[in-house]
Amino acid sequence: MSRTLVAGRRRATAAALTVAVLVPLAAACDGGDDSAGDRTTTVKVLAAASLTNVFAKAADAYHKEHPDVTVTFSFAGSQQLAAQVNQDFPADALVTADTKTMDGLAGKTGTPQIIAKNRLVIATADGNPKHVKGLADLAAEKKLKVVLAAPAVPVGRYSKKVLDRQGIKVQPVSQEQDVRGVLSKVELGEADAGIVYATDAMTAPDKVDAVQIPDEQNAIAEYPAATLKVSPHAKEADAFVKWLGGAQAQKILRDAGFQKP
Repeated sequence: MSRTLVAGRRRATAAALTVAVLVPLAAACDGGDDSAGDRTTTVKVLAAASLTNVFAKAADAYHKEHPDVTVTFSFAGSQQLAAQVNQDFPADALVTADTKTMDGLAGKTGTPQIIAKNRLVIATADGNPKHVKGLADLAAEKKLKVVLAAPAVPVGRYSKKVLDRQGIKVQPVSQEQDVRGVLSKVELGEADAGIVYATDAMTAPDKVDAVQIPDEQNAIAEYPAATLKVSPHAKEADAFVKWLGGAQAQKILRDAGFQKP
C-alpha cells in the first residue's frame, strides 16, 4: 500500500473521529439551551426608602414561592418615585409611604391597596446622650442639632404635622430627601436627633435609640401599592401587589415593625 493511500485513510479516520466527537457535544449544547426554559420574569418595583430592608426579605420569600419571577427594587423618597412615574420610568409597580403621593398618580396606576402602616419616633444617638424625652426637646431653644426630612417627603410632611400640632418650632440643621437620609445623619453623629419611622429606627438598634411619640401626638403613615399602567409585566406585577396583602408578606412586614393595614 502506498504511503499516499495510507495517509489518506488516516486523514479520513481522523475526520470521522472529529465528527463523532463534535456532534454529540453540539447536541448536548443545543439540549442545554432548549432545556434552559427556566427564564424568569423580572418585576421592577419603585418603593419608598423606608421599605428597603423589609422588601429585600419579601423579594426572597416571593421568589421561593414563585421561582419564575424575580422582584427588583428602586428605593427613594416617595416624591422622587412620583417624578419617575410621571416621566414614564420603566417599572412595573409602585409602593409609596403615603396615600397623597399615590392619589396624585391616579391616571398612571391601577387601583392601590394599603399594605402596611407606620408611625413616627425620635431617633437619637445610641444611649440618648442628650436625654431627649419627647417632641418638646426638639424645639429651637433647646439648641439640639435636629435633622428632618424635607416637607415634600412623606415623613417630612408627617413630622411637620406633629410638630405644628404641638406648636413646636424646629430649626433643622438639614432637610433630607428621604427617611434614610435622616437616620444616617443621626447614626453618623451629624445630628443629635431626627424624626423617622419606627421601622427605620429598628434597622439600626446598635446605633440609635428610638424615643416614642405618644399616640395622641403621633401621625400614622399608610403604604399603598399599585401596578403601573406602563408595566410590560402587568400580570406578574398584579400578582406581587396582591401577594403583599397576603398572610406571608404581612408576617414579614409585622416582624419588621410595620402595623396592619
